[in-house]
Amino acid sequence: MTDQPNTYKRKGSRHKARQRAVDLLFEAEFRDVDPVEIAHERIELSRDQANQVRPVSDYTLRVVEGVATGLDEIDAAIAGHLSSEWSLDRLPAVDRAVLRVSVWELTENPEVPDRVAMSEGIALAEEYCHDKAPGYVNAVLDGIAREVRERRDAAAADRQAAEDLALADAAAARREVEAVVDALVDTSDETGPEGETGGPQA
Repeated sequence: MTDQPNTYKRKGSRHKARQRAVDLLFEAEFRDVDPVEIAHERIELSRDQANQVRPVSDYTLRVVEGVATGLDEIDAAIAGHLSSEWSLDRLPAVDRAVLRVSVWELTENPEVPDRVAMSEGIALAEEYCHDKAPGYVNAVLDGIAREVRERRDAAAADRQAAEDLALADAAAARREVEAVVDALVDTSDETGPEGETGGPQA
């Protein structure tokens, strides 16, 4: 019997949480309601097993709340990296949901490495969207990831410059104190025990 290549790709809990977040965001846009309300509604329903509603994971709720809070900034970032062939309002709603989840992870969740956020976004596009979606999702996320890295690098450079300046100021202050102490010591050496200038008495 010939061994067949294992094409099964295991999906972890984070991937499933992202899938659920896409589902909730898509439903919220379709129904024109707050996605956070839907998430909390599902959480309540899932507490009764008779409802047969899957629980909403903590990470799914975190993603949905993050996207809802930063929606304007997230959508602006997506729109800024779409090619002339695409516009945000003309994308299928599920594509917007996938992009919003991935962009939130790229820009707001430092726990997720950029490459993971990008690969997960592309995987979600392959699962949920049309054939062309993974390509432009990749392009959008790659552009946003570059901007995020540039901002992080600039922020790190600013922090380093501020630390260097603080160290330089502290060193200068220390030198000033040392100079004052040295001057006081020199004056003390030239003065007698009762404050009179030392030297032979007449």
